Amino acid sequence: MDKQIESLIPTRYSLLSRLQNWDDQESWKDFFDTYWRLIYSVAVKAGLTQAEAQDVVQETVICVAKDIHKFRRDRALGSFKGWLRNITRWRIADQLRKRTPGREHESAGSRATVSNSPIEDIADPAGRSLEAAWEEEWQQNLFDAATERVKRQVKEEHYQMFDIYVIKKWPVAKVAKTLGVSAGRVYLAKHRVAALIKKEIHRLENKGL
Repeated sequence: MDKQIESLIPTRYSLLSRLQNWDDQESWKDFFDTYWRLIYSVAVKAGLTQAEAQDVVQETVICVAKDIHKFRRDRALGSFKGWLRNITRWRIADQLRKRTPGREHESAGSRATVSNSPIEDIADPAGRSLEAAWEEEWQQNLFDAATERVKRQVKEEHYQMFDIYVIKKWPVAKVAKTLGVSAGRVYLAKHRVAALIKKEIHRLENKGL
């Protein structure tokens, strides 16, 4: 992924502040829409079934709702990115634990031991650590969220040129011929849409949606 995108992972403190109001349904919807795919994808990569991954999403959001008031804008306490990652990891560990007969109702002390284990202890089927999977999905999720919002703001033909040229990586000559436009129009659409995506990423970072 583009280095500029990789460097703009959000901490989203404005959104987190709004989430402390449980009645703010719009902000909670924004939170869910932005992060559910991230949580779900990491859970699947950790080896969970689709149903188990859906449970992880639900339980993670519930944990965030219960504990959001404890999260402060204090770097010493860790970033939101790391906080959400750990909650997700613990919920994944819960699902894996349920697969072992007789361990569904472990004590709080036993659960704490699992919670404090290194995130690398849970590996995805591809052999990478969950930490690596989280980093990859976090970056991709941010780009996807910004792109989806920009897609609704621009003309369909402009986004189509951007999508085929940048996302699908077609040669510019092929894009121009297929869509019946000049190469110059393809370059212009790419520039405009990319600028809007970059701006949207900044907005996600600084304002939390």
